[in-house]
Order: sequence, then C-alpha cells, then structure tokens
Amino acid sequence: MKLFTVDEANELLPEIIPKLEKMKTMYATVALLNKSVKAAAAAAEFGGGGMKSGSNYVKALYEIGKITTEINDLGIQLKDYTRGLIDFPTMRGGQLVLLCWQLGEAETIRFWHEIEGGFDGRKPL
Repeated sequence: MKLFTVDEANELLPEIIPKLEKMKTMYATVALLNKSVKAAAAAAEFGGGGMKSGSNYVKALYEIGKITTEINDLGIQLKDYTRGLIDFPTMRGGQLVLLCWQLGEAETIRFWHEIEGGFDGRKPL
C-alpha cells in the first residue's frame, strides 16, 4: 500500500480531478441507460434484445473501469463514483488513516478520517 503525505496527495489532485469528473459523467450515462439495458436483457431471453444506445453503454462501462484502474494504480482509494470521493492512505500520529477529498471541495485536501470512520468521521487537518 502506498502512503501519501498531504503535499503528495495535493500534487495529484490536478491529475485526478479530470478523471473523477469524466467518471462521474460516465456513471451518469450508465445510470440513465440502465432501464434500457434491463429491457434489452429481458428481450434477449425470448430471442430479441439489443438496444439503440448499447455502444454508449459499453463505452461508459469501459471508461469507468479504465479510470478506476488508473486511480487504483496510483494508490488512491476510490470510495464513491457519483461524488468523486477518494481517500489517500497516510500515517498520522503513528496510525494509518485516510486523507479524504471529493469533487467540489477546495483544491487542496483539508480532511482526514480513521480507516473505520468513513466520510462521516472526517476531521479537519
């Protein structure tokens, strides 16, 4: 597991923000097409199926997977696709904790929480 300093995590934000924004858009596309996907899957059971925007759905799923892998490969934990919520593992007072950030917040990380504390347990740095 990669550990980050606050400065290292902040330096990655300009690279990560566009990825999170794209992922949020792709996730919205998947959610929008979900009803059509279910209908196509149900029709496929009876020899029909297919959907007009199937390629858009597959592309969105692919992009979500690709971006998720890119973020994970950097050592960042993606917590919520729709909110762009991410955590950076770090050491604080000799304890493993997470630096916490989400889309729409300040351009620097301002919060942390204990591993089990989650978003609701955030504390200011």
